[in-house]
Amino acid sequence: TGDGRVGKTSLISKYTLGAFDTDYVETLGAQFSKYDKEIDGDSIRLLLWDIAGQDSFDFLRPSFYRESDAAIIAYSLEENELGIRSFHNIPNWYREVNQFCGDIPVVIFANKVDLISEDKVDHAKIQKIVNENGFLNYYVTSAKTGQGVHKAFNTIIDKLYTRSK
Repeated sequence: TGDGRVGKTSLISKYTLGAFDTDYVETLGAQFSKYDKEIDGDSIRLLLWDIAGQDSFDFLRPSFYRESDAAIIAYSLEENELGIRSFHNIPNWYREVNQFCGDIPVVIFANKVDLISEDKVDHAKIQKIVNENGFLNYYVTSAKTGQGVHKAFNTIIDKLYTRSK
């Protein structure tokens, strides 16, 4: 989950298909992706919901949150209004996830690192919001280049797998 235009669809597409589309298409409601993975000889089927972040879809999101085992809150690292707003909205997204999902693992994807200089990433600021909210961790990602995407998704998947054992 996360604000619109932060790259949620692109992150899922990069992880599940290895693809990145440069043309932006707004998610209408939600999109669903399946991804099969093997861990320690066990076959795992992931069901990934890509939920629209625009306010006009507020009424739909609760039905897609239900029975989620984990959540990813994505925001943009861009140094513009989207980046600032999407970072400041992380606690709002967390409250919404917590309201409908309870205490599930949550990770932050600080996305679009390819659009800024890597040394401009304020790790202390991100870590502070992770600590304040009890998130599992944060990952600096780029759906375009793939940086951090597999590590980020695999970490939360491994956590869920370990929890289910």
